[in-house]
Amino acid sequence: MTKLPDHPSRHHGWRLGPPLAAVVACAIVALLTIPAGLEAGTLVSLQDDPAALADHMLFLSFDAGVAKREIEAALGAGDADLAGSFLDLARDRNGAVDPGLADQVQTAKATAASASHAVGSFAQGLITGEPADMAGLAGTAVGDLFVFGDIRDALREGTRLVTGQPTDELILGLACAGLAITAGTYATVGAGAPVRLGLSLAKAARATGRMSAHMAQWIGRSLREVADWGALGRAIGGATVTGPVIAVRAAREAVKVEKTADLFRLAGDVGRVQVKAGTQAALDGLAIAEGPRDMSRIARVAEQYGGKTRAVLKLGGRAAILLTASVFNLFSWMLAAVMTLFGFCSSCKRTAERATERWIHRRKARAIRQQAALAAA
Repeated sequence: MTKLPDHPSRHHGWRLGPPLAAVVACAIVALLTIPAGLEAGTLVSLQDDPAALADHMLFLSFDAGVAKREIEAALGAGDADLAGSFLDLARDRNGAVDPGLADQVQTAKATAASASHAVGSFAQGLITGEPADMAGLAGTAVGDLFVFGDIRDALREGTRLVTGQPTDELILGLACAGLAITAGTYATVGAGAPVRLGLSLAKAARATGRMSAHMAQWIGRSLREVADWGALGRAIGGATVTGPVIAVRAAREAVKVEKTADLFRLAGDVGRVQVKAGTQAALDGLAIAEGPRDMSRIARVAEQYGGKTRAVLKLGGRAAILLTASVFNLFSWMLAAVMTLFGFCSSCKRTAERATERWIHRRKARAIRQQAALAAA
């Protein structure tokens, strides 16, 4: 008598439950890890291209609704320049903007550019060294270019240093570096103008509290190497005897020009941002940059986006120029996505194998039963 094969359920190798459960589990995990892994791979590929990284950030987070919200917020805060930056960005990326809202932006920009406002802002920048807009920066730059601004800041902070009062050594050091570069600007017929402008903006950012703590620490370390603080203290201390002109000359000579390369490179990047994207963009860059590398990346973004740079920085912050997650974490997501995909494929393969084994077993069992029935007949 022909023996029938055992029932499939008796063969643990043929059970479909475990591989099917693995397929479902891997599919659920894949819904979470594979998109994140693909995004991580994209970010890693863009890590050395800040302009492309900013464009990717905009692709993910910027649309007409965001543009409308940010424009209204900027107008409410009285920042016509930022509102105009978002308007330009929306138009550049084919985002629909309400015509009435666009008219409000143009009106606000016209008011900010009015003659009376410009004169007042220019005077404020010239006298205090704290610009609020382009006209204010023009006043600050004119004051620094003609030495007045740096002399004002150097004597004010230097006197505080000598008398033991609270001193902003950052502004003091930048003013002395400015005195040193001003002579170079004149000597090279403006070749050092971007650096001169960058130093003025760095002072303005420090004075108005728009410089990040990490950037201030980096500049502070650089200035400790650049300036001879002992000679500087003696120069300022002797101002009452030798007169301010001799003191300022001594303060300028206290700067070790041969060690200013890194500081002046940073100032040059700040000046590049101002030229391409405007004063407020440069100040916004100093507010989020944590060092010269960040400022260099912001300058590269400004070269591509121009007047839209403020909107990019406002929307993305440091994520617009630099990977905010570590490369290790990004690779972890990529590895998890690959492993999940491998597990899903393996589970599908094992499920197909077991289903095939069960189908073959049942065909054999059916054939044996038919043979047995024929034999019995």
